[in-house]
Amino acid sequence: MTGRRRAEELDRLVAEVRACRICRHAPEGPALPHEPRPVLRVSATARILVCGQAPGTRVHASGKPFTDPSGERLRAWMGVNEAIFYDVRRIAILPMGFCFPGLDAKGGDLPPRRECAAHWRARLMAALPAVELVLLVGLHAQRWHLGRRAGSSLTETVRNWRAYLEPEEGAPARPRHLPLPHPSWRNNAWLKRHPWFEAEVLPSLKREVAALL
Repeated sequence: MTGRRRAEELDRLVAEVRACRICRHAPEGPALPHEPRPVLRVSATARILVCGQAPGTRVHASGKPFTDPSGERLRAWMGVNEAIFYDVRRIAILPMGFCFPGLDAKGGDLPPRRECAAHWRARLMAALPAVELVLLVGLHAQRWHLGRRAGSSLTETVRNWRAYLEPEEGAPARPRHLPLPHPSWRNNAWLKRHPWFEAEVLPSLKREVAALL
């Protein structure tokens, strides 16, 4: 398949996603309480894929992923500025849930809608042939992408980050995975309890990202 045809097919797939209303019309559980606004940025040439959880309130309003303090921290972790981060030719962004899922009783974001991954994720991943490194931001992304290789907790998975940068025996060499905690301020206490993340994981993350850019 030529690069042009692959890009055209991806554009058609993204158009389908943007028109998706399954969480309103055929939901798994309660319907999404507001009009869907799918948020994703993908290309057939991106070598890095950021897999987060789901848009928050600010991203739901902007329609652009990581336009919030979490995004600022994530870009700092990666060692990139906004221009590079939002250059979809180089970095794709594909959350586990495409739409803001709403808030729980305590005012926190609900988990990503299950419909998104079930109906779209495999097709979208297959349409991203250039991806070499997948950043798994948060527990939901780690469980979906790593499957049985994921640890029993986010901490265990992130602590074993080196193992995921190496392909599983008998598996294709690409893409490689690097699990990360979510960069939300809600995880400040986690970051303080686990200084090895900043000391060991972040330097490697920056090197991996720079090598692919």
